[in-house]
Amino acid sequence: MVSDRALDLAVAQHIITAEQASRLRTLDAADSDADAERLRFVSGFGDIFVALGIGLFLVPAGLIADIYGGDLVRWLTIAALAWLLAEFFTRRRRMALPSIVLLVVFMTSSFETARVFLERAAIIRAAPATAQLFRNEIAGPIGVSSLWDWSLHPGSMLAAALITVVLGVFHYWRFRVPITIAAGTAALCLAVVAGARLAFPDLPAFAIRGLILVCGVLVFLLAMRFDMSDLTRVTRRTDIAFWLHLLAAPLIVHPLIGAISHGSESLDMAQALETLLVFLGLGAVAVLIDRRALLVSGLAYAGFALLAIIRQAGLTDMQAPMTALALGAFVLAISAFWRPLRSAFLRRLPAWLAERVPHPVVVST
Repeated sequence: MVSDRALDLAVAQHIITAEQASRLRTLDAADSDADAERLRFVSGFGDIFVALGIGLFLVPAGLIADIYGGDLVRWLTIAALAWLLAEFFTRRRRMALPSIVLLVVFMTSSFETARVFLERAAIIRAAPATAQLFRNEIAGPIGVSSLWDWSLHPGSMLAAALITVVLGVFHYWRFRVPITIAAGTAALCLAVVAGARLAFPDLPAFAIRGLILVCGVLVFLLAMRFDMSDLTRVTRRTDIAFWLHLLAAPLIVHPLIGAISHGSESLDMAQALETLLVFLGLGAVAVLIDRRALLVSGLAYAGFALLAIIRQAGLTDMQAPMTALALGAFVLAISAFWRPLRSAFLRRLPAWLAERVPHPVVVST
């Protein structure tokens, strides 16, 4: 089996054409399990070794820059180093995991650079209530509540997010890392919500949740556009779609569960059952479009709901192991029966719709 990195290098060195590389990927996919979401995370242990080295290099480099120049110089230094390292490990070596790590580091540090600069230039801070709203309703679904100071004024956050989007466009133009599309889309969603908060300072929490839900649906539709342009999943577009689905899931699930729980940290029986219904609905969509990534974001919420049900059933001493056992059984069952479930779903769809959902290549043996 020829690796994707070897095929990319062969195209770059004009050994084969892009069309021939695509046909070789199709031939390789024909020998694989149609259930597998084939992702280019690691092409060898060298990827893990380099990713470890990146962390060991960038962390102390940032600390040294912070000592001599402060937080602005720290984040600017990390962003610049991440770009320079990508010139070698991404553009020349085409290493999968290091490319993902360097992209995430570059986008995060770019946002931080813009954020710190704007904070110092404007010297504007948001009210505590606004800070808490951004932490709960924006940082929560994206999963970065602990990384950034979310008390920044919405205007500064909007500008920093837009700057990050622009830098993400340049990064993708230069390096073509599939996760860049999702990272830039996340920054754009943040900009949309920050812009709404800036335009309407008294916007209630439920309206913010609704806006995040709309963003999640739009990201999901964008992911499906990439999926539908590569139904057999043999090109780079399927990797782009994977990361977009991974982003869309929390943006959809978080506001839905927030609406059910009304912001409470505990659920009653009715709320727990509604949460499980949302999770099962998400699971049905995941099976239909053959994307397990959609289920990952819902697992925590499903566990939260199961925990509430077990607690109210009186099994207080067993609530943690019982919850883990139930979630594990579900994951194993749906993994074992993924293909029969998907076949059953597809048979019940209209032919014109069934033909438009992804169907990875498989050959009979």
